[in-house]
Amino acid sequence: MSEQFEAILITRDEKKNQAVAHVELTEDELMPGDVTVAVAASTVNYKDGLAITGKSPVVRRFPMIPGIDFAGTVTRSSHPEWKEGDEVILNGWGVGETHYGGFAGRARVSGDWLLPLPDGMSMREAMAVGTAGYTAMLAVMALERHGVLPDLGPVIVTGATGGVGSVAIALLAALGYEVTASTGRISEEAYLRELGAKEIVAREALSGPSRPLGKELWAGGIDAVGSHTLANVLSMTCYGGAVAACGLAQGMDLPATVAPFILRGVSLLGIDSVMAPKPLRMEAWSRLASLLDPAKLMAISQTVGLKDVLSAADDIVGGRVRGRLIVDL
Repeated sequence: MSEQFEAILITRDEKKNQAVAHVELTEDELMPGDVTVAVAASTVNYKDGLAITGKSPVVRRFPMIPGIDFAGTVTRSSHPEWKEGDEVILNGWGVGETHYGGFAGRARVSGDWLLPLPDGMSMREAMAVGTAGYTAMLAVMALERHGVLPDLGPVIVTGATGGVGSVAIALLAALGYEVTASTGRISEEAYLRELGAKEIVAREALSGPSRPLGKELWAGGIDAVGSHTLANVLSMTCYGGAVAACGLAQGMDLPATVAPFILRGVSLLGIDSVMAPKPLRMEAWSRLASLLDPAKLMAISQTVGLKDVLSAADDIVGGRVRGRLIVDL
């Protein structure tokens, strides 16, 4: 009989009532794939919180092992790119949503979804970055491609104490940007300034209904919040600027007008980390490895065990998590 390992399993009954449990499984119970990985670490992302709490229809197949990313070592492979002993990472591709994910001691996936662990980065450091940090890097790269460079003026990061926001601030500061951080947790000002933020804006200043156009304050922004917050950021972005949108902590709606787009030439850049092509992923992880200070990365991270994931999911959806949560497997 296959060796057992721990996992978090989400199930749903015929009445669509969701249940989540800490269970033991075997490799025989994993989904199909051409690479099996011994998972060393995962993370709790906002999407994982939504999946486990059931507050958003993230999971589209039941039963499901959540966890949208992981780092680990290949134990078995029929994929030409990977062999036993290779250290790998995974983000997205529907893992934790439609395919068993990273909150388990083992994962079996398509080798096409895997990336090599970046040189000089430990598995724990890679998961301190996780999908949230990788998404932040994609957002920074999108701003750069649009021409939003440090000499054009300040940039704003919303949801600043969250996973995406924390890493985005650290990355932008490392690249020489002047960063404004928007947060609902003003008590975390010292934390945000240590990451590199120069100015702190209270969430309430941006979370109400927006005007079609506000005062031009920022050359660009990274928004993980959506709804009125994103509408306000767009209305206050300078002529020709851009905002990279990658989250919905406040809501999926966008109660804005076309005024910023047609009167100021502002661009809204959509960031999808789940299905991003491999070359873009490789570039993002290479830059993450070179730009992020490992000490700062660890300082914004906490480590939890697999049994702690359920309470951590409640905390992250409730906005009670600062920075990144590493799951030690």
